[in-house]
Amino acid sequence: MRLAILLGAFALAGCTGNAALQESRQAQAQRDLAEALEGRVAGKPQDCVSTTGLGGPQVIDANTLLYREGGRVWRNDLPSSCPSLDRFSIIVAELHGSQICRNDMFRPVDPGSRIPGLRCRFGRFTPYVKK
Repeated sequence: MRLAILLGAFALAGCTGNAALQESRQAQAQRDLAEALEGRVAGKPQDCVSTTGLGGPQVIDANTLLYREGGRVWRNDLPSSCPSLDRFSIIVAELHGSQICRNDMFRPVDPGSRIPGLRCRFGRFTPYVKK
């Protein structure tokens, strides 16, 4: 009986720790996004952007990527969450030409293990420029 109570307590503590970690990651993602877009206004979303001069990506969370091009920041909101994507992921994109386009596929790769995650799709690219 004591063992069952002890195991239940450990399981509950693990769930609480996991929820706190998730909240911390979400808060960090919101801070990173706010910092990157501070003082900028959104333009009209586009389906494709040229890879020439494009820096990045910066992974904000499993739903959002940022690319930089000169003074412009391109925000890409993925059409669905990419579960294996995190801030340390390396993005390997499957490009067809010199542009990244909506619905092009990519795979996040864990830099430590070099194991690619599931294939994910890019969304539309929204430009943000200084006011």
